[in-house]
Parts: sequence; structure tokens; C-alpha cells
Amino acid sequence: MTTAVLAIIHVGLAAAWVGGMGYSLFVVQPKLKKYFGADADGREALTTVIASGNRWKVVGLIAAIAASGIGLLLINHNHWQLHVVKGVLLLVASGIFWYVSWRHWPQRVFATTDELPGLQRRLIRLATTMLGLAGTAFALGVVAVHL
Repeated sequence: MTTAVLAIIHVGLAAAWVGGMGYSLFVVQPKLKKYFGADADGREALTTVIASGNRWKVVGLIAAIAASGIGLLLINHNHWQLHVVKGVLLLVASGIFWYVSWRHWPQRVFATTDELPGLQRRLIRLATTMLGLAGTAFALGVVAVHL
């Protein structure tokens, strides 16, 4: 019973993170770009409002994913190698999140209008990489269950 509950928590949290990143990248960002068109300042202002206050929620989400994953690994040692790979992917994705949160966003907040397009493109690349890493870790978890 404990394993099932912990697995549901782990998978649910991972799905929330992957789903949130996917929704932002493939729905929110394109709609903001379409809605604001050439108004880069307006787009940036709304993007900042949307992102505001989410940093520590995501840090908590990542910590809960890691803790529940470690808990599952302690309960069941089968296919531990896949879980180590998942952990490394989570660690790299977390590193990218740290960079985006504590380096990239401050650069964007103080960027000139000319600097914004490059920073916006960089964020899309970083977020896509983070989504790929987290999505791969999620997929490896599914594979591990079926081995």
C-alpha cells in the first residue's frame, strides 16, 4: 500500500511538472507572442506577472519529486540503474531551472528592448531542454515499472 501511494504521489508530481512546462511552452508562450505581436514590452510585462512567485513552488515540486523517488528506490531496488539515470536527469533539469530562476530572469527584468528577443529565445531553448530532460525521466519511470 505504501509503495502504491508513494508511486502515485511521485508520478502525479512529475506529471504536473512536465505538463506545466509543456503547457507553458506550447500554449501560453505562443499565445502571448500572437496576442502582443510587436509589443515586446507588453509581452514581457505579462510574462513576468505570470512567472512571479512560482520559483519556490517549483523548487518544492522538484524536492518532492526527488524525495518520493528516493523513497520508492529505498522500497524497491529493482532496476536501480534506471532510477539513477532519472535522478541525474532531474538534477540537470534542476540546474537549468536554477539558472533560469536566479540568472536568466534577473537579466530579463533589467534588459533593454533590444536585448529581450535574444533572452526570450534563450528561455525557450532552456525550457525545451528542461522539458526534454524531465520528460525522459518520466518515460524511464514508466519503462522501469514494465521491466
